Amino acid sequence: MTENRLEELLNKISHRTARVCVIGMGYVGLPLAVEACNAGFVVDGYDVSERKAKIINSGGSDVDDIPPETVKKFVDSGKLTCTTDPAVMANADIILICVPTPLNKTKDPDVSYILDAGEKIRKYITEGTLAVLESTTYPGTTEELILPMLEESGLKIGEGFFLAFSPERVDPGNPVYQTHNTPKVVGGVTPACTRVARAFYETTIEKVVPVSSTKAAEMVKLLENTFRSVNIGLVNEVALMCDRLGIDVWEIIDAAATKPFGFMPFYPGPGLGGHCIPIDPHYLSWKLKSLNYYARFIELAGEINGNMPAYVVAQTADLLNKFGKPINGCKIVVLGIAYKRDISDVRESPSLDLLEILQEKG
Repeated sequence: MTENRLEELLNKISHRTARVCVIGMGYVGLPLAVEACNAGFVVDGYDVSERKAKIINSGGSDVDDIPPETVKKFVDSGKLTCTTDPAVMANADIILICVPTPLNKTKDPDVSYILDAGEKIRKYITEGTLAVLESTTYPGTTEELILPMLEESGLKIGEGFFLAFSPERVDPGNPVYQTHNTPKVVGGVTPACTRVARAFYETTIEKVVPVSSTKAAEMVKLLENTFRSVNIGLVNEVALMCDRLGIDVWEIIDAAATKPFGFMPFYPGPGLGGHCIPIDPHYLSWKLKSLNYYARFIELAGEINGNMPAYVVAQTADLLNKFGKPINGCKIVVLGIAYKRDISDVRESPSLDLLEILQEKG
């Protein structure tokens, strides 16, 4: 039975007859759906937003990296649809979970969207289906949360259904690396799960990197984003040091970057923003706290980066004082509200914190 279901799904993938369902048609899900369509699959998008479903079904796009004409081409050809009805999952051979994983008010992981997706899949899953979680989360999520729910369907992992984790690596606004040419890490609950997940992604992504488990794949993404968070925290602290020392931090970084080995330049800024870097390291530190381990680098980097908007305001006040102007009552223009250049995304943007502090100063 195991081999029959596995080979049947592999055959469907090879012949592009496997039907794909993408849960969450946002900045991760829509590009992935488009790549699956490009590879020849029929894709059903599922999203809780009526507005998003209407935009996609009318041939539009609310994701900057996906032009509307691309969506329209696949909608018109019958390759792509989007619905708010979760029953569409019953038709799927492959289900990709691309839902948000934010933090709650206490900076703890909010996995409610993952749990909701898992519950819907449990209700509609059919024998021989592959489910893949792409949402960034703490190590252990796939096996501790999703696996038990899907096993409630009565199907057996690695035989009746297949489950894997493959972290999204979307970099909004990047003109060079997009979904199709960014290497894809994949880890399954069983070797059969890894095999079938790898086979699917190899039809849509140029390079697939299999790892030993779902937990390993989950940790890969957290290492990537923690690396950035910690290094940005370091260079932001270097900026504070250089300010005290009367040194130009930009000159220091540019000169250090001429070393052809052992140094990677990062640049200071008003803080961290976006859908990943300010959030993902907290998923790792939260998990480690449950294991009685305190992730000091992560916490310290978060503290430094989180204090940068206040530092920028303090620098602004000092500059105004040199001209005899108190910050209270001054008209200040903040150029750039998005969390990085050339995009319209303001999620977790430090500019929002900057504006709030400036308003508090009058």
